[in-house]
Amino acid sequence: MVMMGEMWSHVGSTMASLMFIYAMVKQFFPHNLQDYYIEKYFRILVSFAYPYVEITFDEFTGERMERSEAYSAIKTYLSDKSSASAKRLKADVMKDSQSVVLSMDYNEEITDEFQGVKVWWTARKISPRSQRISYYPDDDEKKSYRLTVHKRYRQLITDSYISLVIKQGKEIALKNRQRKLYSNNPSNNWCLYKSSKWSSVMFEHPASFDTLAMDVKIKEEIKNDLIKFSKGKDYYARIGKAWKRGYLLYGPPGTGKSTMIAAMANLLDYDVYDLELTAVKDNTELRRLLIDTSNKSIVVIEDIDCSLDLTGQREKKNKEKDTSIEGIPIEKKAKKEEKNDSKVTLSGLLNCIDGHWSACGGERIIVFTTNYVDKLYPALIRRGRMEKHIEMSYCCFDAFKVLAKNYLEIDFHPLFEEIEAMLGETKMTPADVAENLMPKSDYDKEETCLIRLIKALKAAKEEANKKAEEEEKEEQQSVEEEKDKEKCNKDAKGEHIADHKVKENGVAAKEMKANNRID
Repeated sequence: MVMMGEMWSHVGSTMASLMFIYAMVKQFFPHNLQDYYIEKYFRILVSFAYPYVEITFDEFTGERMERSEAYSAIKTYLSDKSSASAKRLKADVMKDSQSVVLSMDYNEEITDEFQGVKVWWTARKISPRSQRISYYPDDDEKKSYRLTVHKRYRQLITDSYISLVIKQGKEIALKNRQRKLYSNNPSNNWCLYKSSKWSSVMFEHPASFDTLAMDVKIKEEIKNDLIKFSKGKDYYARIGKAWKRGYLLYGPPGTGKSTMIAAMANLLDYDVYDLELTAVKDNTELRRLLIDTSNKSIVVIEDIDCSLDLTGQREKKNKEKDTSIEGIPIEKKAKKEEKNDSKVTLSGLLNCIDGHWSACGGERIIVFTTNYVDKLYPALIRRGRMEKHIEMSYCCFDAFKVLAKNYLEIDFHPLFEEIEAMLGETKMTPADVAENLMPKSDYDKEETCLIRLIKALKAAKEEANKKAEEEEKEEQQSVEEEKDKEKCNKDAKGEHIADHKVKENGVAAKEMKANNRID
């Protein structure tokens, strides 16, 4: 022990001497050569006296374009270790809002042991070089973890310990996984307030496929497709495709498209990223947003037909008449001025969801929703981009039975037969059916709610019949108007021919009279 103490005292004095020499030389050495010569040779000298190896794990890799999985796993692994030994801790509330998770604070150090070897972990945060307002998202605080170990155990730590830490960290993260709902921040806030690209809240939507009101066979088909995708990492690698899948949900409003997304997230335990395209400045920022999404996530663009100009209706625009000085129709110009100044293009979106950038990360699902599928540009929803097209239709009897079980807790009632017949004749969305089934007071019984639904179905049927009659009348009226126009055209044409003949006869008579005079 005495010899060990003497050795450490010599190491300490040597390091102190080197630091003193470094400080003195740095004052008199030219500034432009300090980084190259002093830093280089000082590290060589320190390496002889400093018997430790340092390994740094940055939060971002690839020029801060992709979040490091190793960093996240190490952070989770150290959260258990730091609560027992660290003096400065950070606290975070778990999903039950009662338990608290502790993790080491920045610039704090804790020790860990592996096969009798002691290692040191340090959480680091490097602030930007200047305090000026940055207009580049990458010029932000850089976070990392530094692992320090004696150089004689270098191979053991690099070969076994680090992989073990990452593995255990991922297992702990999966066990404590807390799903979140993300929304993208406006691009002008990324740098001005040092905020991240995404803001999040806890995702606590209770929807599941058991409570989803739709056809049973279609529902089971979707569930099986999702589960197969989540287990298809090796399959996608073998066929040479990025591990992602696209879903197009289309149908009238109120048919459960958003509820379907929540059920998908709950089934797979995925995060949800709600991407608002109108808040994205251009294609570059769109790529950054998608790269910053995590694995095991669902990226959602709702009402894609209303998001910017992505409908592909280019030919119609070219055929519009120039009715203003700038070549833009007056009505179109007024609407254009009200639009957001986003410069995201259709080709930019296609490249992000199906180009090279789509392979940055894995196990992602991309969902588009629309009320009018016919308005979408065909290239946007072709197979290979949106592999699964799911029509969210009006309420069928299978969907009604699910809703009756959810809202009234009944599996059968004598009125079911009448409701089944009416649902086959009347179009009503699951949202409208659910609203009629929901008890309005504590005194409402099952039969009261079912009768209310029957009345609503009858009213909807009468309204549909009335609308159909009006449309039929309008169609007949338009047909009659066409016939009248044709008749008028024929009469006008006949009168024109008669007038022409009369004129010809008059000319002939005049010629005849003139000839008689000559004779």
